[in-house]
Amino acid sequence: MVDLDSEVPPLPPRYRFRDLLLGDQGWQSDDRVQVEFYMNENTFKERLKLFFIKNQRSSLRIRLFNFSLKLLSCFLYIIRVLLDDPTQGHGCKELNRDCYNQNYTPGTIDWSPIIWVNRSLPLWGLQVSVALISLFETLLLSYLSYKGNIWEQILRIPFLLEIINAVPFIITIFWPVLRNLFIPVFLNCWLAKHALENMINDLHRAIQRTQSAMFNQVLILISTLLCLIFTCICGIQHLERAGNKLTLFDSLYFCIVTFSTVGFGDVTPKIWPSKLLVVIMICVALVVLPIQFEQLAYLWMERQKSGGNYSRHRAQTEKHVVLCVSSLKIDLLMDFLNEFYAHPRLQDYYVVILCPTEMDAQVRRVLQIPMWSQRVIYLQGSALKDQDLLRAKMDDAEACFILSSRCEVDRTAADHQTILRAWAVKDFAPNCPLYVQILKPENKFHIKFADHVVCEEEFKYAMLALNCICPATSTLITLLVHTSRGQTAPWEAFRQLTGTKQTLNRESQQSSEQWQKMYGRCSGNEVFHINLEESTFFAEYEGKSFTYASFHAHKKFGVCLIGVRKEDNKNILLNPGPRYIMSSTDICFYINITKEENSAFKKQEKHRKRHESKLSYHGASRLPVHSIIASMGTVAIDLQDTGCRTSSGPTLALPSEEGKEGRRPSIAPVLEVADSSSLQACDLLSDQSEDETTPSDDEVSAGLEYAKGYPPYSPYIGSSPTFCHLLHEKVPFCCLRLDKGCQHNYYEDAKAYGFKNKLIIVAAETAGNGLYNFIVPLRAYYRPKKELNPIVLLLDNPPDMHFLDAICWFPMVYYMVGSIDNLDDLLRCGVTFAANMVVVDKESTMSAEEDYMADAKTIVNVQTLFRLFSSLSIITELTHPANMRFMQFRAKDCYSLALSKLEKKEREKGSNLAFMFRLPFAAGRVFSISMLDTLLYQSFVKDYMISITRLLLGLDTTPGSGFLCSMKITEEDLWIRTYARLYQKLCSSTGDIPIGVYRTESQKLTTSESQISISVEEWEDTKDTREQVNYRSNHRNSTSSDQSDHPLLRRKSMQWARRLSRRVPRHSGKTAERISQQRMNLYRRSERQELAELVKNRMKHLGLSPAGYDEMNDHQNNLSYILINPSPDTRLELNDIVYLIRPDPLAYVPNTASSRKDSFCNTVGQDTREETQL
Repeated sequence: MVDLDSEVPPLPPRYRFRDLLLGDQGWQSDDRVQVEFYMNENTFKERLKLFFIKNQRSSLRIRLFNFSLKLLSCFLYIIRVLLDDPTQGHGCKELNRDCYNQNYTPGTIDWSPIIWVNRSLPLWGLQVSVALISLFETLLLSYLSYKGNIWEQILRIPFLLEIINAVPFIITIFWPVLRNLFIPVFLNCWLAKHALENMINDLHRAIQRTQSAMFNQVLILISTLLCLIFTCICGIQHLERAGNKLTLFDSLYFCIVTFSTVGFGDVTPKIWPSKLLVVIMICVALVVLPIQFEQLAYLWMERQKSGGNYSRHRAQTEKHVVLCVSSLKIDLLMDFLNEFYAHPRLQDYYVVILCPTEMDAQVRRVLQIPMWSQRVIYLQGSALKDQDLLRAKMDDAEACFILSSRCEVDRTAADHQTILRAWAVKDFAPNCPLYVQILKPENKFHIKFADHVVCEEEFKYAMLALNCICPATSTLITLLVHTSRGQTAPWEAFRQLTGTKQTLNRESQQSSEQWQKMYGRCSGNEVFHINLEESTFFAEYEGKSFTYASFHAHKKFGVCLIGVRKEDNKNILLNPGPRYIMSSTDICFYINITKEENSAFKKQEKHRKRHESKLSYHGASRLPVHSIIASMGTVAIDLQDTGCRTSSGPTLALPSEEGKEGRRPSIAPVLEVADSSSLQACDLLSDQSEDETTPSDDEVSAGLEYAKGYPPYSPYIGSSPTFCHLLHEKVPFCCLRLDKGCQHNYYEDAKAYGFKNKLIIVAAETAGNGLYNFIVPLRAYYRPKKELNPIVLLLDNPPDMHFLDAICWFPMVYYMVGSIDNLDDLLRCGVTFAANMVVVDKESTMSAEEDYMADAKTIVNVQTLFRLFSSLSIITELTHPANMRFMQFRAKDCYSLALSKLEKKEREKGSNLAFMFRLPFAAGRVFSISMLDTLLYQSFVKDYMISITRLLLGLDTTPGSGFLCSMKITEEDLWIRTYARLYQKLCSSTGDIPIGVYRTESQKLTTSESQISISVEEWEDTKDTREQVNYRSNHRNSTSSDQSDHPLLRRKSMQWARRLSRRVPRHSGKTAERISQQRMNLYRRSERQELAELVKNRMKHLGLSPAGYDEMNDHQNNLSYILINPSPDTRLELNDIVYLIRPDPLAYVPNTASSRKDSFCNTVGQDTREETQL
């Protein structure tokens, strides 16, 4: 039996279509009750209020109708005035028609023309109809808006005007005698103005239009001015019916002349009512119009601050990008504008800046410059508001750049704001490309949907790490990602600044100004791309190996091919190696002074070639034949003979030397297609095979049996897996502490560990997740085990457990709690035998009351390190690039002062890299992350720049892609002679692709310490010239040992200084200046000895041996710089460091070996993975 309670009840009648058709009334017995809600809105008054007031669209229609009625009434009044003739009589029919012609004594006024008018019957009927409708609407709206105070409704000015204009017409219906009575219908213009304001408000509500205050105020001002003029015109014309009998045009003329304060006086009122009306209207105008103008001016100023709108018409017809920032600084703005508009195809783009803060004075002055005022639009608003995004027309933008505020104290909070901005923009405009800058790597996975992302700490730490093994990597990357034209320092300007009279010739390659010419010319190189089949550079190398194409393209055109990308693959391969065969659909990435599309090619004549072949090239002062001559728009490239020369040709073979039985072997040619036998014999693979073989006894005893695999633990989500050198077992956390012993070891300082390689010390405030990216490139699998440097993290705050879990698998990684302010901490962490020290900018000092003072503490601390440990290579990160001029500051150094003046001149010329000739930047000893902001900007034009930079820095590892490394030119390598022969040697042997040279030279303009003793000998006149030359050549090598063995050297030096001060110089001018510098260097020498004694005493106090401290070996008189993609004829010099892109070693390892490594990687840390920190 079915339970009736469990049955489903029937549907209500409104849901049963069958009952509606059949008339089934069974539902009436249903116990359900239908409840209707909001019954108060169903009353007649509420329905009227909903139609006339609440509903936006119906209310808009009602107000538009009311506005039309008021305009119609004014129009009917003008028609009545034009049809009225006072001479035909007026007033009631009982009045005498001749009363108008009677003469009145002066001073008397005939009031009848003012009181009575001539109004035709049709016109009266229309005006009465309009009055009835207007009065009915006014009473209805007053009833609907009544809120308990009737006097508030009655005493409103619009209500009173409506009564004055409408009630008299209704009275004339019942009293026809008053049909010609004058009624001031022209006052309806004020009611029309009121209706227009209400109508505009309803219009803005209906279409959801914002930022209309300026439009409303302008509309109110114009309508007020028109109403004043119209009222005055009609009033003067009507009152003068008893006077001058002015027409409407005469009255208009009089009002315009009067209100404009011209006052010709040809038309004037004659009777006192007209004069009184003019006085009243002028007083009203003097009160009302200034108030309106004040409100308008205020709104205009507010509009200038907020920036107004970017019109929809401009957004659809013009191209624009949006820049979203939390606070806009002048440096950030100029970097963006200079880099963005450096590309020719972006000249027609507009930049819309969306910033929540008010524009500061510096930014305002810059945006008033005509060059920027026509292309940059500043909008004050938030990216989290759809109204502000609509103002910026984000949905029509070509791209949106979202930049983080790196000067915030809480960088995590700054990242959270950036994430919300990115989400808001993606929600509002899903199709707009996003270019996002993030600070912390752990926040990067929140914005993986963005088209391009640059994580500041990832790039920063990876770049600082590569600086330790490849000098000046930061400068190399900075120059590559900047748009430059090759900023060559002007020789004449620099010569005037330094006061030197050296001349340029073929033997003056070592002149101190020549490096600026070479360095500035090579700084213009950038990364470009082109399709192989469309390229003049690379089309002929289709079907050839990658190394063959790279070498011959550089030999022929001077371009450096560094990578390719297949058509069906999004991954870029840097130097895929000699086994990679070039295809016609490949995208080639190359380094050159300009892209191929802007180049013109000239084929030289044969006789010119013969003539130039007779000329020998001995230096960089003369432009080489293969060099690139840059201009603003086009680059002309000289083409050499395209025929392939044999390896035994005259250009690659060394000339035979007399006195020798034979000559050295020549360089092997680069093969078109890789030969497997030659690949197996290359140096790289032999090193790798040696590295993979059974370790030696020394390595076993030292415990250097490292494994290769992927790190089992990552401190944050989104880190790219990198094949690294790892330990078989993770190190206990107690053993990671460098300065404290534990039960596993008793070492308490870096000296006790007995490291074979020099240390790399990183001084940071906290162990952030980004610091993980400093360790990974230094422990990558392609770094030889014997060349791994111990890493010491000198942290102000102890690291957390998550970070220790990430680094405990890496060999020779330690940490120590301390600060670079404390000399004892520096000595304990092994600064005396460290190869590099990296000083990371502290987050707590990034914000300061004065922006550029944020680096003050870092600069002073590094200067102290520079004075105490002059032989230490210090790499410093700064917040502001402009502060790099204070690094290794020497106030009285003439050369540094000359470079300072040169930088000012470059900045005046609008250079993007005015600081590039500063010695610390050129040498790669200083770096600012803001210099990499251009990487994000360039991605708008070159979408591959972020990927290439990540591959170069080791942040990403693509199978088959090479990595950045370096090699040093020794005396045994000088037989190669030129960069082109080195290129051939590397391509034919190891498959490496050189991309630049890091060169170190002696600084000639600064008086060296060795010259001091020479000058002293000249003053004493005790040695001849030959002895002085010999002494100068040997003095530098004996200085450090002599000073350590002779404690009286400082006293003797001071005696020399006193003798110099007592002697009167025989020569003036430059001789006096030279003596002054010598005296200063003597003082510096004595000061350095005092600092050395201080360091040694502290080392003895801490129980450390001062044997490894070399206080006198400094490099202050050396300058270093980078030559990116130098010309093939560039001479190699001793100690040159060549940047290489080496092919992936795993690409040559058989699959069995790779599977063995993968299997080991899976076993390492199998049970040690923990929850990743979010």
